[in-house]
Amino acid sequence: MLTAVYKSKKKADTFLFVEKRDDFSKVPEPLMTMFGQPVYVMIINLAKREHLGGADLETVKAALSNPDKGYYLQIPPPEQNLLSQLRKDNGVDSD
Repeated sequence: MLTAVYKSKKKADTFLFVEKRDDFSKVPEPLMTMFGQPVYVMIINLAKREHLGGADLETVKAALSNPDKGYYLQIPPPEQNLLSQLRKDNGVDSD
């Protein structure tokens, strides 16, 4: 299962996986607007991979093979507020 991977110029650490290189026909227009001009990164064979760096391999495969979707958007995890977490751990903040 080959897939083309693109990175976003607008959103750091955001990647778009599509079935075919330069074919964004299945990606909704609002998502493409948010993503910006895609920058080609590579083509990878998902069938030969055991894992992906920042995404669950099976989730990516399922999204790409779903006829209603045909793409996968990888976004970075939300940033953790370390000060807030430290304050919680020390009993300063209450929920």
